[in-house]
Order: sequence, then structure tokens, then C-alpha cells
Amino acid sequence: MEDLTEALRQWDLRMSTLPEKGRSLFANKDFFPGEVIIKQEPCVFVPNNSASQARCDTCFSSSNLKKCSACRVVWYCGSSCQKSQWKVHQLECRALSRLDEDKRKYVTPSIRLMLKLCIHRKLQDERIIPSTATDNYRLVEALVSHMSDIDQKQLVLYAQMANLVNLILQWPNINIKEITENFSKLSCNGHTICDSEFRPLGTGLYPVISIINHSCLPNAVLVFEDTAAVVRAVQYISSGSEVSISYIETAGSTITRQKALKEQYFFTCSCPRCENVGKFNDLHESAVLEGYRCRDDSCTGFLLRDSDNRGFFCQRCGLFRAKEELKELSNKIRTMLDRAVTSTSSAQLEEAISIYKMVEQFQRELYHPRSIFLLQTREQLLKMLMEVEDWKEALAYCRLTVPVYESVYPSNHPLLGLQYYTCGKLEWLLGYTDGAVRSLTKAVDTLRVTHGTSTPFIKELILKLEEARAETSYKLKLPSERVTVL
Repeated sequence: MEDLTEALRQWDLRMSTLPEKGRSLFANKDFFPGEVIIKQEPCVFVPNNSASQARCDTCFSSSNLKKCSACRVVWYCGSSCQKSQWKVHQLECRALSRLDEDKRKYVTPSIRLMLKLCIHRKLQDERIIPSTATDNYRLVEALVSHMSDIDQKQLVLYAQMANLVNLILQWPNINIKEITENFSKLSCNGHTICDSEFRPLGTGLYPVISIINHSCLPNAVLVFEDTAAVVRAVQYISSGSEVSISYIETAGSTITRQKALKEQYFFTCSCPRCENVGKFNDLHESAVLEGYRCRDDSCTGFLLRDSDNRGFFCQRCGLFRAKEELKELSNKIRTMLDRAVTSTSSAQLEEAISIYKMVEQFQRELYHPRSIFLLQTREQLLKMLMEVEDWKEALAYCRLTVPVYESVYPSNHPLLGLQYYTCGKLEWLLGYTDGAVRSLTKAVDTLRVTHGTSTPFIKELILKLEEARAETSYKLKLPSERVTVL
């Protein structure tokens, strides 16, 4: 690992092993918000192709696609993308071409990622492709697999997937046990590749990025520029401090976050936020994010369980709500959500919107105004209203979500910046130029830290803000008595 140590030193980073965390990444210099800490291209990667959505295997574009004429599985948008992947795809193509049409449907993105990892290793061993300090199979071997933590059912699934890889490749002396273990490594070390607006596009393996540990109060954020993983500081990181990112959605109670981390990554977080578990601030946060509201509409208090377990009382005004009442509301919401999901999946959007509005009404009676469950419903409504181009109502719901985003995320969180961006776009579309300038300014202030200033997405965002400002300035210069004739 001497080569890796030297490569990290060039980024002003060092790797250390901590007893409670294993390998960890530390800063050798001060990093300021917005600075790139490290950037890595993937060892292997694949798009999340499905029957309804295909993307180029190299750049993830969804335009001008053509299937590989031999294997009929992989798509490319042009000859340059095809040529750039040919050394790997040549072997993969040969293997996939042997499969009949029925068996090709079992070649999921996860199977393809493992096929490409096996081929990647073979080509490095044969020195057909270079093995660099940050891109060699020894780094994959060093990843933790958590095989001893996985239940028997999951182990059997990984073994079956490994056997399918063996069936496809048909290589002599292939190590099925190692491939099984690698599937486990991918499940807890692979990263979802997203576009600038955090929409998932594919999956990649970044062995050096995987060294960075999790925190529910991270000082850095992971974003993607094409397929490259870029880690940027979102807080001041002093020399000698550990670099941390978040593995999960952090807008949730400590119990919810710990459950997600334990199930997916097999560890218990001990970050400063999680160390507060059971204390008043933690109980307050949990009751607001996932708990119930006061029966008095004018009260902003949150509910705590009473000592007799008969129900909950408001910590502000003391009003009591019985368990039976809350359970009845919860059951109504659950039933309607099932109906809404069915309508959404069958593309009956108008019906789904109507049902989600009823869900929102009952959730407003049940949950705290800053509840993440209410937020999720409003997010779903926002998405569907934009699909049916009901821009005015979409903006109304977007504005309802922004204060919740501001309360659950730190100021330099990319999801907060993207919500400002959505709000600004809707305001500008509807002619609310002053509001658009305010929202887009907040979006730029946040996203230039998380995404940098040189990406096409940020350049386009800054251009939108400049246009909105110019339009506002023009309107101010118009004579107040001027009347527009339609």
C-alpha cells in the first residue's frame, strides 16, 4: 500500500487505522468549504439500465443509443464511448453473446458490475490495462466484506449470483468463494452514481473513496462529475482531522439512522449527533421528525409518551392524545398510501394526486408540522404536480417543504441547495421574479460549495440567476404608470 500512501499524500491526505473504525482518511492540511478533498474515477461502473430506461455504458447518456450488435445487452451513444470501454467489453461481450435471449434478462446491473470487476482484474494481471495506486485489485481485496454479519439467506443469494457469473464467464479455475465475498463488498462499498440533481444513474466501485468513514454530521460531501466521485469539504476541516461523509439520509431520528446503518453497513455510529441518543435534544429531534403533533392547532409543541403508555402528552401545553386516536389516523393513512402507490405505478397521476392530498390532510392532523413523513408526502405531490405541469400548485408545495429542509439539513447540504433551486425555477416560470432571485441566490450559495463552480450544472444555475436579476432590474426601470396592453 506504499503507492496508495504516496498517492494520498499528493491530495494532502493520509490513511490511518482506528481501532473502532478501521481504515480512515485524515487531512494533512486545512480544507475550507468548497475545496476538493479527493477525486477518483471508478474501478468499475455500470448504468442502472432497465426494460424502460437504457443509458450509454460509458457516459450514461440516454440519447442516440445503439445496442452492441454482438451481445445485445450493452448500449452506447457513439463510437468514442464504445472504443473507450472496448478492452473490458470485448471479454464481457464474448461471454454475454453465448447466452440465449431468456438468460440475458438475468444479467442485472449487479451481475454486470461483478463481470466487469472480474475482467478488470484479469486485464490488470495480464498488464493489458494499467494498475495504478488508486485503481488496482489489491484495494478491492482490502475492502471489508462483513461476511460474518450477513444472514444465511443473503449469503445463499450472493452464492447464486457468483455461480451465475461463473456460468457467464466460463473461465477455468474461477474462485466462486471470492466472487461471493466480492458481492458482499459491493453491497456495502459500492456507490450510487448520481447526476448533479442527485438522480441515480448507475453504480460504481471507488476503493479509495470507500476508506472515508460515515458521520451523521459530516464535514464533507460526495458528489459526481460524470462518473468521477468528488469529495468536497462542507465545513472547515483542520489539518489532522478525519474526513467524513454521510452514507445514508440524515433527516431522521437517531434510532432510524442507526437502524439503517446497522442493516446496510453493519456498524453502530458514534458520531457527535448519535452520542446524544436518549438526551433531551435527541428526544426533541425524534419527536419532531417522526412523532405526533399537539391536538391544539395553534400549539407548536411535540408529543411525548406518557408514563402509563395510554397515549402521548404535549410537552408545551400538556394536552393529551390517546393511542387509539393516533392508531386510527395511522391506519387511514396507511390504507390511502397503498391506494396512492397503486395509482402512481399504473400512471393514473390525477387520481394519485387526489389520494396523496387526502393523505397529507390526515398527516397534518397526526404528525408534527416538521415531520419527515409529511415532508415525504409533499415531496411526492411536488414531483407529480410537476409531471402534470401544474406549476402554481407545485410551487405552493415546494414552498411548504423549504422550511423543513432548512430545519433538518445544515446550511451547506446539497439537498437543501437543490430545493432552493427547484423553488427558484418554479417562481421564475410563474413570473415571481423577486422570489426567484432570492431562491436562486440561496441555491447558488449552497451548491457552489457542494458542487464547485466549474461544472455545467452550476454554470447553468449561475446563468439563470443572472438572467433573473437582469429581469428584476429591467422591471424596476419601467415607468410605474406604464400599462401593458394585451
